[in-house]
Amino acid sequence: MAKACAITQKTSQVGGKYANRTRATVFTPTGNHRKYANLQKKRVYVPEIDKTLVLTVSTKGMRTIQKNGAYNALRTAGVLK
Repeated sequence: MAKACAITQKTSQVGGKYANRTRATVFTPTGNHRKYANLQKKRVYVPEIDKTLVLTVSTKGMRTIQKNGAYNALRTAGVLK
């Protein structure tokens, strides 16, 4: 599975984390933590080209496909030529 969303190009980010024990009193950094995008593997049918594509998309990418339509979203993202 790919590590980036096909629509929004979201990837993982590095952020800080801290101990829950001291959350309310003192900020205690405990090092870096990698935060991954919520990527899902989805089959998307595109009626304009009469094909089903298997994409790795984030949940925001799924909402974009739902809003704009599969063909327009994939064309804007550069997945379709």
